[in-house]
Amino acid sequence: MADNYLEKRYEEVFGSKKTVKRVGHTLDSLLLKNRSCRGYDHSVRVGEDVLRKIVAVNTKIPSARNQQALRFRLVVAEDEVSVVNQNIKLGGALPELHLPFPGTEPLSFIIVCSAIEPERYVYVDLGISLQSMLLKAVEIGLNGIIICAFNAKEIAEALHLEMPPLAVLAVGKSAERFKLVDMPADGSVKYYRDADGVHCVPKRSLEEILLH
Repeated sequence: MADNYLEKRYEEVFGSKKTVKRVGHTLDSLLLKNRSCRGYDHSVRVGEDVLRKIVAVNTKIPSARNQQALRFRLVVAEDEVSVVNQNIKLGGALPELHLPFPGTEPLSFIIVCSAIEPERYVYVDLGISLQSMLLKAVEIGLNGIIICAFNAKEIAEALHLEMPPLAVLAVGKSAERFKLVDMPADGSVKYYRDADGVHCVPKRSLEEILLH
């Protein structure tokens, strides 16, 4: 066997080394950019076509028992966006800021429902789905936030949903800055804004979350 056999086989399968393209995103880079965003740049409107691309990840991801019970309602029309914004709460840990600031409200939403009675496997799917959609949003240069503090009855009635919403996902171009910080000595997990208005999110270290 020639000494350069593996190199030749690599080039046969993947092409010449000179033509191999670097991956644009790594999982770590997407995770770092995937921060819960409460304020959005209104000069960038996210249309239904983009939301469809984000929801499309659900045709590829795992599903507990392969039930694939989740259903998705896209919200981009101004009147429907207004209703959703009136029935959600953001920034619960910073009530004094009254987030989002005026003029930075979300302008696009994905409402997630279930075609069957919600049970633990549906909620497993819900977590996988929401994280996957957010990572897709980040991949295409957007941000989002998972919203669980909302008036399900009002939203369901206004959007004529036949099934109650389980979660609301806001999507848009961030108007905020973020950074991860070490967990403080008192162990508080509360996020905060620093003097420059940067949204700071305390995170536990790897050693803290590993069981020994």
